[in-house]
Amino acid sequence: MDMKKRAGQTFVWACLLVLGIGAWSCAQGSSLAAAPPGTAVQGKQASEKPAIKVRPIAYTGLRRRLMREYARIHYGREMETIVPQAVVVHWTASNSRDGVFRYFYNEENPRLKNGTLNVASHYLVDRDGTIWQLTPETALNRHAIGLNWCAIGIENVGGAEGREDLTPAQLEANVELIRYLRDKYPTLQWVLGHYQQEQARHTSLWKENVPGYYHGKTDPGPRFMAGLKGRLAGEGVKFF
Repeated sequence: MDMKKRAGQTFVWACLLVLGIGAWSCAQGSSLAAAPPGTAVQGKQASEKPAIKVRPIAYTGLRRRLMREYARIHYGREMETIVPQAVVVHWTASNSRDGVFRYFYNEENPRLKNGTLNVASHYLVDRDGTIWQLTPETALNRHAIGLNWCAIGIENVGGAEGREDLTPAQLEANVELIRYLRDKYPTLQWVLGHYQQEQARHTSLWKENVPGYYHGKTDPGPRFMAGLKGRLAGEGVKFF
C-alpha cells in the first residue's frame, strides 16, 4: 500500500478513536454534573477508588434518545441521568465477559417491549475481580425493572444455568466498588440483589408505570448477597 495512503488511513482511525472516547467522556461529564456533589460521608474517611478499566459501550445520541423514551414510558417523564439511590447486583448467566459486552454494546434491541433501549449495566466484574466500567455511573441504564430510574447496576460474570458460582475475587471487587460509590454519592442508601426486587416493590425505590411489567429473577443468589451484607455491615448502606 502507498505509504501516504497508509498514513492517511492511520490518521483517520486515530481521529475516530479519539472522537469515540471523547464522546463517551463528554457524556460522562455531563451526566456526573447532573448528580449531587460526590462528597464523602461526614466524619468517615473516603474509600479508595478501586482499579477500574473503562470499556465503553456505544453511548450515542441514539442511546440517549432511547433512554428518554424508556423513561417516558415507565416513569412518565423524560430523563437520561439518575441520582443514585441504590446499587443492584446481578450475575450475567454467562461465563463470557466479551459475550456480555457484545450483548450490551448496541444502543437498541428491537425485540424488547415497552421501549427498545438495549439492556446494559454500569459496571461488569469479571471472574478474576477485574472491574470494567461500561457507561457513566449516572446514565439511565436498563438493567432492573422498577429501579432503573435510581439504581447503578453491577453485573458479575457467572451464574450460568442458575449456579451460584460467583468468585471470592468478585465479592471483594463488589465490596470495594460499592464502598467507593457510597462515598461518591451520599444519596446512595441501598444495596440489593436483582432477585430482591419483590421486596424493593414495597419501598420508595420502586417506580413502574407499565401494568404487569415484571419478571422474576434469581441473580446474584442469596449466598453472594449475604457475603456483601456481612462485609458492608455498619458502612452506611441498607440491605433487605
